[in-house]
Amino acid sequence: MAFTLPALPYAHEALEPYIDTLTMQIHHGKHHQAYVDNLNKAVAGTPNEGKSLEELVKHAGSISPAIRNNGGGHWNHSFFWESLAANAGGTPSGALSDAITTAFGSFDAFKEKFAAAGMTRFGSGWAWLGVKDGKLEICSTPNQDNPLMDVADCKCTPILGVDVWEHAYYLKYQNRRADYLGAFWNVVSWKKVAERFAAAI
Repeated sequence: MAFTLPALPYAHEALEPYIDTLTMQIHHGKHHQAYVDNLNKAVAGTPNEGKSLEELVKHAGSISPAIRNNGGGHWNHSFFWESLAANAGGTPSGALSDAITTAFGSFDAFKEKFAAAGMTRFGSGWAWLGVKDGKLEICSTPNQDNPLMDVADCKCTPILGVDVWEHAYYLKYQNRRADYLGAFWNVVSWKKVAERFAAAI
């Protein structure tokens, strides 16, 4: 069965003013769609045809670069859209909040470390908050890799990710990645992140 582009769980304009409407339209409808289309082309007629996206991602080291890159792009973006919400942001609560304080000292210290992971990722890639051995950790991956991949330098179960490819922010923020990462906190769905945290532990 062919991979398909998932619908956004909100309107393109829902994340204004933090992520602009045009960026959302292009990022979802053009960039993510291209990953889906190219993934379908890459798996067609190969032993990987019919495998789930999760299977492909977890065995990234033994599949072609085209499947790895486009499969990663499809998985990462699907995960990213669900990490965001309108009228979101604020601070997490409950077990997730406690785990962040335990791991990083405070919510502000966590935000600083997460932003640093995004800022220091050279070129294109992602910053992640994930669970490993029941504890939270922060890391980053290049290109469209993610912490579920067998080739990842940082292996964990991701519960939050931010796209630091320029296509994610350039129309509004130009080269100001730090401003984009600062605005990101206003659209994080802590409800979704908390659900993922609960499932991961």
